[in-house]
Amino acid sequence: MPWNATAEIAEQLHVDKDETAIPGAPILLIVDDDISNLESLKRVFERENLSVLTATDGREALEVIRRRRVNVILTDLMMPGMTGTDLLRSVRTIAPEAEVILMTAFGTVETAVEAMKDGAYDFVTKPFKRIQIVKCVKRALEKQALLIENRDLRARLETMMRPQDIIGSSLPMRQMLDMVAHVAPSTATVLLQGESGTGKELVARAVHRLSPRVDKPFVAINCAAIPENILESELFGYERGAFTGAVNRKEGRFKLADGGTLFLDEIGEISPAVQVKLLRVLQEGEFERLGGTATVSVDVRIVAATNRDLAEEVRRGNFREDLFYRLNVIMISLPPLRTRRDDIPLLAHHFLQVYREKNRKDVRGIQRDALDTMCAYQWPGNVRELENTLERAVVLCKGDTIRKEDLPPTVTDVGAAKSRYITVALGTPLEEVEKRLIHETLQMTGGDKRLTAQLLGIATRTIYRKID
Repeated sequence: MPWNATAEIAEQLHVDKDETAIPGAPILLIVDDDISNLESLKRVFERENLSVLTATDGREALEVIRRRRVNVILTDLMMPGMTGTDLLRSVRTIAPEAEVILMTAFGTVETAVEAMKDGAYDFVTKPFKRIQIVKCVKRALEKQALLIENRDLRARLETMMRPQDIIGSSLPMRQMLDMVAHVAPSTATVLLQGESGTGKELVARAVHRLSPRVDKPFVAINCAAIPENILESELFGYERGAFTGAVNRKEGRFKLADGGTLFLDEIGEISPAVQVKLLRVLQEGEFERLGGTATVSVDVRIVAATNRDLAEEVRRGNFREDLFYRLNVIMISLPPLRTRRDDIPLLAHHFLQVYREKNRKDVRGIQRDALDTMCAYQWPGNVRELENTLERAVVLCKGDTIRKEDLPPTVTDVGAAKSRYITVALGTPLEEVEKRLIHETLQMTGGDKRLTAQLLGIATRTIYRKID
C-alpha cells in the first residue's frame, strides 16, 4: 500500500476514535503500526460492544491516554520509535489503573514475559485467533473493574464513616476495614468475632452502609440483654392473644428489618430453643409469629456478633453446629485495642474532644506522660474502657491538660494491673470462687458493672443477679 494511502487510513482512524465511543462502555485503546491489523482489531472489538480508540504508535497512544480514561490498552510489542515495553512503563506512570496487553511474535515471547514483570496484564502471540484475544481483553476488563470497585468501596468507607464511629489507622484496623469493604456489597451472612468493647456494632453498621441495602432498615438487638422468654417474641413478633397482655399484634425485629440488615449482638447467649427457630429463618427466610400459624417471609441480611469462641461453644454442646456454619459464612475478627496501640493517641484525643464539649470544660490536651501511660496499659475493656477513662479524666481534670494523676489507678498502676490475680485453695466451692472473682473485678473496674460483665464474658444482668 502506498505511503499516502496508509497515512490517510491512519488519519481516518485518528479522527474516528473519539467519535465512535459508546456511552458507558469500557474503553479499549489499540496501538499498532500495522494499519490493516489495527483496523481489523477495531472491527472485532466494536462487535463486542466496546468503545475502541486507536493509535499508530506509542507517542500517539500517550496523547490519547492523557485525554481519555482508558480501561485496557492492547499494544504491539515491536514498533518503531517507542516500543510496547516503553509504552507500558509510561502507562504505569500516567494511568496506573489501565491494564496493558502486549501483542508479540513467537520470537519475542521472552521480552513479553519480562514486560509482565513490569506490570503488563498478559501477552498474546501472533498469529492469534479472534476468540483468544477477545477472551484476554475481557479478563483484563474484569480485573480492572474489580480493582476500581474495591478502590471506590474503600473511598466510600473512609467518607461514610463519621469520626464518632470507627477511628484507627493502624495495620490491624486497615486490614479489618479492607475486609469490611470487600464483603459489604455481597449478601453473605457476616459473623463479627471480637472482645467486648471493640466496636462490633459500629462495624455491623458499616457493613450495612456499604451494602446495596443502605436505603433499607438497620435493626439491632442485643440477645444478652433480653430475658430468654421475651427474646423469641422480640425476634419474631407475636399475634394478638398469644399470651396475657398481648392485646395487639407486634412485629418482630426480623419483619422490621425486611429488605435491610438485622444485627444480632451477643449471638452466643441465645437459648437452644431460639437457636432452632433462628436456623429456620436463615435456611428458609420464613417464620411464624408467636401464637400464630401464618408463615411470614422476609429478606434480611444477618450480621451477628459475639465475644465468645463459637467453635468452642459448639464442641461443648452449648451452640448448634448447623447454626454456627450458617452464621460463619464470612468471619471478620475485630482487633483488641492492645494489638493496635498506634491508635490509642488518636482515640484518646477524639474522646477528649467529645467529653470536653459534653461537659463544657476547657480541657485542651493530654500530657505526654499521661498518653504514654495509656499506651502502656493493656485495656481489657478495649475502646469502651478507653472512652470511659477519658470521660472520667475530663471531669476530674483541674487544669487545661489531662495529667497522669487524672487517670484511674487501674491504668496508672500498669504493673499492678498486669499482676492482679486471685488465689484459691483446691477444694474451694465454685460458688465461692465465682463470688471472689466478681468482687475483685468490680473493685478493679471501680464498681462499673457493665465493664465487669464484659471482662468476665457474662451478661450484665448476671452481675446484678449475683450481687442480689
